[in-house]
Amino acid sequence: MYTQIYILRFPKDTSDQPYIYRLVKEYDIEFNILKADILLQREGLMIIELKGSSKNNVKAGLEYLRQLGVKIERLAARIHRDDDNCFQCGACTGVCPVGALSIRRPEMRVIFDPEKCTGCSLCVPICPVRAMAVSLDDNWMLAAGLPS
Repeated sequence: MYTQIYILRFPKDTSDQPYIYRLVKEYDIEFNILKADILLQREGLMIIELKGSSKNNVKAGLEYLRQLGVKIERLAARIHRDDDNCFQCGACTGVCPVGALSIRRPEMRVIFDPEKCTGCSLCVPICPVRAMAVSLDDNWMLAAGLPS
């Protein structure tokens, strides 16, 4: 399952279109709306998590949105691990939905792959020593209308 979080900006003249419905029906994409501010005849803003059975499903769905004039930006949430604090308990690997955190066997070492990470932050509260932390780039937060 491929998962990413995006900021979508809808043109004001098309804010009444069923974009998300089409992502589900035509591109087999699951979604989780994290924030939305969409009014008729005004630019719409949505922060959305998209999940597809493959990266190609999500890419095709995003291309469909771009063709309709929707501006798309990937939300720059970053998860960081403090390797000095991490004692390799593996608790974070059980909650990571995309496999960015895994256990390397036979040495039982916790591996963090930031390229796979979607920034969902499920690993942050589960870490008993707070070795995992999330940060958002202030420019993205301001663009999304979030407090920095």
